Amino acid sequence: MKISVNPDEKIAEVVREGLKRTGGYCPCRLERTEDTKCMCKEFREQMADPEFEGFCHCRLYYKSLQ
Repeated sequence: MKISVNPDEKIAEVVREGLKRTGGYCPCRLERTEDTKCMCKEFREQMADPEFEGFCHCRLYYKSLQ
């Protein structure tokens, strides 16, 4: 398993700016809870899934199986 930042620098930059604006909470979500703090609960659970490969909700991080 490998976690990497989205190689699309524009997307990564926009999401990082959103994280700064929201105090570290996922900028794609309305609610501000510990579950939506970056890395969000949803992606942490996806990382634990040995068969999941893909982006987190806001597309900042990518989990690859290799």
